[in-house]
Amino acid sequence: MAAYGFVAGLPLPLSGFTLRLWLSEGGVSLAVIGLTANIALAYSLKFLWAPVLDNAWPPGPLRNLGRRRGWLVAIQPALAVAAALLALSDPARLPFLSLALAALVAFLSATQDIVVDAWRIEAYPAHRQGAAMAAYIWGYRVALLIATTGVISIVSVIGWHLALIGIAALIGCGVFVTLSAPEPPALERHLAPTGIAARLGHAVIEPLRDFLTRRGALLILAFVALFKLGEAMAGIMTAPFYRALGFSREAIAATGWFSLGGTLAGIALGGWLVSRIGTGRALLRTGWAQTLAMAMYLVLAVSAGEHHVLYGTVATEAFAQGMADAAFITYLSGLCSRAFTATHYALLSSLAAIAVHTIGGVSGIFAARLGWIGFYALCMFAALPSMALMLVLLRRYPTETSRDVLT
Repeated sequence: MAAYGFVAGLPLPLSGFTLRLWLSEGGVSLAVIGLTANIALAYSLKFLWAPVLDNAWPPGPLRNLGRRRGWLVAIQPALAVAAALLALSDPARLPFLSLALAALVAFLSATQDIVVDAWRIEAYPAHRQGAAMAAYIWGYRVALLIATTGVISIVSVIGWHLALIGIAALIGCGVFVTLSAPEPPALERHLAPTGIAARLGHAVIEPLRDFLTRRGALLILAFVALFKLGEAMAGIMTAPFYRALGFSREAIAATGWFSLGGTLAGIALGGWLVSRIGTGRALLRTGWAQTLAMAMYLVLAVSAGEHHVLYGTVATEAFAQGMADAAFITYLSGLCSRAFTATHYALLSSLAAIAVHTIGGVSGIFAARLGWIGFYALCMFAALPSMALMLVLLRRYPTETSRDVLT
């Protein structure tokens, strides 16, 4: 799981922080940089093609590897090639070509995530899901460190192109991870119906009906869609924010270690809270911590470029986000039915990202018009509706909030 987390985390900065820093150094406007939230829309729409990965076998001889491993071996080389093409592009001269290639990376990365998430839920029993998710996040955060801090640190030596080619090469190692992983036990599946309409109903309608007939389903979906909005909007603008405050590339690169340390500590505490007080209550408390931690951005905005405030902000935000992620992902996994693992998790994780990849796309415009203090105050306010929904869920549907449908 740690290895899968590593190869899944590497592509994300190629449509996120690293790409935005590359664009900002190329003189690209804040409005265009904000559009990078939209190029990652694939992470929010992956539920549309997740039913294919749940119901169809991989092409040709890859089916001999099994449903999950076969699809991964088909996807991962294409993802590495797309990342290499992005590395060879020039965002300063042709920014929209770079955005298009980053969107292709995001699409293939989201597709890989669908299969890896399904593999995790099917390969581990319910009582080990939390540990598996923690290992995944640890590997994921190490990958983020390499694809952000690692890249930024060596850019001045070898340039952006070679630094990003190195990330593409690491992404290509995902094939070796898959070949060394076991295929999850095959689940008993009903025979696929014949006819286009019947197949569509089996692949798409049945998973949706299974979820939407649960108590509190619509409130759960609304909460999932809003939970990460404020934090994610704040994160979209961090690269130009740091540059606007006058921090050097080296200072920005150094934040990666504080981010990693804060995240790993937060994940550990978040996992402990889940085991001690249950997923729902842990999610509520860590969500409030994540919201309050965004106040550090306001402190940073008036700090006159003090490095210790920058590192304190990054560590605090990463710690709070790590706690919230541990509880939130455990919560999403517990909502998935094993009969529709890939489809359910793709739907839920897509909803978790759809607000930031739509509303977040105009974050650059908000930042330009409101200023940094006004923008980060808005981000804190954007997190409040999800907290209110979580209170309603805990009180009205306590069994649904903490349910475990994996057993």
